[in-house]
Parts: sequence; C-alpha cells; structure tokens
Amino acid sequence: MPTAIEISQRPSYAELEALVAAQAQQIAELEALVAELRARLDQNSRNSSKPPSSDGYAKPTADKDRSLRRRSGRKPGGQPGHQGHRLERREDPDRMVLHPVERCECCGRDISDGEIVESQCRQVFDLPELPALECVEHWIQKRRCECGHLTSSSFPEGVTAPTCYGPRVRALGIYLVSYQHLPYERAAEILSEWARAPISVGTLQAFVAQGAEGLEEFLEEIRSQLADADVAHFDETGGRINGRLGWIHSASTDTLTLLSAHRKRGVAAMQDAGVLPAFRGVAVHDGWAPYRNFEDTLHALCGAHHLRELTAAHEQGQAWALGMSCLLLDTKEAV
Repeated sequence: MPTAIEISQRPSYAELEALVAAQAQQIAELEALVAELRARLDQNSRNSSKPPSSDGYAKPTADKDRSLRRRSGRKPGGQPGHQGHRLERREDPDRMVLHPVERCECCGRDISDGEIVESQCRQVFDLPELPALECVEHWIQKRRCECGHLTSSSFPEGVTAPTCYGPRVRALGIYLVSYQHLPYERAAEILSEWARAPISVGTLQAFVAQGAEGLEEFLEEIRSQLADADVAHFDETGGRINGRLGWIHSASTDTLTLLSAHRKRGVAAMQDAGVLPAFRGVAVHDGWAPYRNFEDTLHALCGAHHLRELTAAHEQGQAWALGMSCLLLDTKEAV
C-alpha cells in the first residue's frame, strides 16, 4: 500500500492534463518541423526557384501526369495549316552528276544510246571540301613628288603585322568562344583542324579582348534601350569565372538581351550592369530580395516561379493550387 507521503507527491489530474497538452503541442510542432524539412528535401527545379544545376543526380524525371497544361484535344504533331520545315530543293545546284544506264540488266546489250523513258533527280546538300586559308599580300608604296616630298600609302585597317589573321578568322574564333561557349583550347583545335588556321589559345584570347573593346558604344545603346523599356526581365545565374564562382546577370526584352559578368550577385552587380538604376518600367524577376532595392521600379514576380511554387503547394495536398496554375496558363494563352 502506498503511504500518505507517496500519494501526496503524485501529480494531480490537472497537472497531468497540462502535461499531456504540452506534449501534444510539442508533438504538433515537431510534426510541422518534419513536414517543413521534408518539403525542403523534395524541392527541385520543377517546384521551386532552385536552378536545374542544383538537382544533380536527383534531377526529377518528366511526369506527364503532373503537367499543369490542360489537354487541347488536338492530335500531336503538326496542325492543319502549319507549313513545317524541310530541306527545300534548289533550282540552281552548284553541280550535277549524271549516273547513266549503259547496259541492259536483262541481256547485257549496250543501251548507252537508247531511248530515255524516264529521268529522276535527287539533291544532296553537304559541306564543300575543307577550306584552305586564303593568303592576301598587301603592298604599300612611297613616292617622291617633284617638290621633293615623300608620300606613302597605308595598309588597310587591321593589317598591323608582317603576318596576321583576317577579320573572318577573327570573327569565327570570337563566335566559337563567346557565343557557342567552347573552351579556348577546343575552339583553337577546331580552327586548326577544320579551317587549317594554327591559332594558339593566347591568340584567341587576344581576338576576344580586341572584339570587346569595339563593342562599348553598342553596349551603351543596348543599356539605354533596355532602361527605356516598359517591361524587362532580370535574372542572375552562377558561373565559373577564372576558376571562381561568379554571376552572370541578364536584362532582356523580346528583342534585346544584355549579359554582364560580375563577382557578386546582389545590388552592386545590378548597379554595375547599368540598366536597373535608370529603369522605370515593370521589372520581372524572381524573389531575390536585392531587386527590391530599386524603389523607382515597379516589380513583378516571374510567372514561371509562381507555377513552381503552386506545383509544390499541390504536391503538399493543396488542391486549389492546381486550379490557380491552370488559370495562369490559360491567361497566358489568352494574352
């Protein structure tokens, strides 16, 4: 039998009830925390603002059942009235090759002079033989006038050394590196093997640097037109610059795009890009907070990010999110 002291030390019903309530609250908080952590683990580029590069080997597979788009009821493929794209015949081929019939495949007689009953042709489009560099030798002269003065002609612009590459080779090198984003070594290999221009990595780097020097007026014009736009899209993404993490900032409309490389991701980089400080239109971007520092601009969140967050909400059991996603997509199609 318990003693009176032991009975008096037992918690009362009210204390037990309060303890149960506290534990229930703690369990609810822990469940909410687990749900939040689970939601974070389930985030990827499809249902959040995380970039595709962060998916790694866990990149989500395409799931047609989770598509936010409604079925149009049309058959897949080209629709009636769609012209399509195909390799068109040319009326003026560069050369023609005749494959004559010389002997009868039945009796073996010579029929090279026989009657032609039918002819067919097919065209093959292919690259010409690998080009060889064209070498143009430039000469200048110095002549003496009767007055005794010597007058000299001058070399064309760009002819700056006893031997140098011309503008087409330079343009191709810049295109491969700056537009196609090939590493310098691979671009140099293409020029050496395909164009037969043994260009070094250092020479390619000089091409790009010289090309950049001539673009400043053009870039200022692009910045000016973007700053005057009614609506523009802004974004930033990470990239390796000289082996270190840097950021590529973009400002764009349907016809203009400006890309700027910077060591930083925030306000300093946006100011150096030169568009947002003077922009007074509607800036469309993601939820990155530094964009809000530009208070003279109207801000709009990118629709793609709305759709991703609605996808996440739908995956967490919020049925309304699917309807909102369809509304946004239908509105886009209507506009």
